Amino acid sequence: MCYDDTAKPPVPPGAKGNAHGELVTLTASDGNKFHAYLALPEGHTHSGVVIYPDIRGLFQFYKDLVLRFAEVGIAAIAVDYFGRTAGLTSRDEPFEWQPHVAAIRIDTLTLDVQAALAALKERAGGHLESVYVVGFCMGGSLTLITGTNRELGLAGLIPFYSGVTRDFGGSGTVLDNATKVAYPVVGFYGGADQGIPQSAIDELDAKLNQAGVEHHLIVYPGAPHSFFDRMAEQHADISADAWTRLLAFIKTGHPQPA
Repeated sequence: MCYDDTAKPPVPPGAKGNAHGELVTLTASDGNKFHAYLALPEGHTHSGVVIYPDIRGLFQFYKDLVLRFAEVGIAAIAVDYFGRTAGLTSRDEPFEWQPHVAAIRIDTLTLDVQAALAALKERAGGHLESVYVVGFCMGGSLTLITGTNRELGLAGLIPFYSGVTRDFGGSGTVLDNATKVAYPVVGFYGGADQGIPQSAIDELDAKLNQAGVEHHLIVYPGAPHSFFDRMAEQHADISADAWTRLLAFIKTGHPQPA
C-alpha cells in the first residue's frame, strides 16, 4: 500500500483559488459503473489531469489531490479501479484491495479512463486543450501502460514511483510496454526506494529513448517510496520540487531537465 488514511498531498506552489470537489458515478461504454472524484477551478481552464490512485483505489488522499490541482487552475478527476469487482463501495481502510488488484485488465480499465476523460471535458465546458495522467505506485505503472494507447489523446504522463515488474492480466509489465509509450513523460522516483532500483529506472529511461518520446525521470537521492506526502515533513523540499516540475510540464507540454 502506497499511502494510508493519515497521508495528505503536499500543497502546490502559487496562488490558490477556490475549488469544490464531488464524488460522481460514471458509466463506461460497456455499462460498468464506477466512482470518480472531480473538481473544477474557478473560471475557464485549458488543462486537466486524470489521477490514477495507488493500489488501494480512490480514497481521501486522492480526493484531496484533486482539489489541490483545481485550486491552482487545473481541472482534475481521480478514478476508482474497482467498480467492476467491488462495486460502488468505500476504499477507506480496511478495504481489502488485494483480490481486486489481481482482476484489473488494461482493456476494461481503458474504458473507465475514457469515461473519466469524457466527464472531465464535459464538465469543463469544452475548454480543455490538454489532459495529462498523474499516477502513483501501481497507478504510476498504469499511467505508463495506458500511455501506449494513442486513442486516449493525452498530452503527457506523470508517474510517481511507478513499479516496473507487475503484469496486469497478461498485458505485460511497464518495461515490456515502455517502447510503445506514445506521450511525453515526467517521472518521479525515490533513490532509497528498494522496490524500484536505479537499474530499473535506467532500463525504463533507455526504453523511452527507443520509443522516441520526450521524457525526464527525476530520482531524488535518499527519498523513499511515497515521499510525496505532506505529513513527511523531512521530504517537503523534494515534494515542492516535484510540484514545480509537474506544473511546468503541464504548462509547457515539455519535460524540463534539471
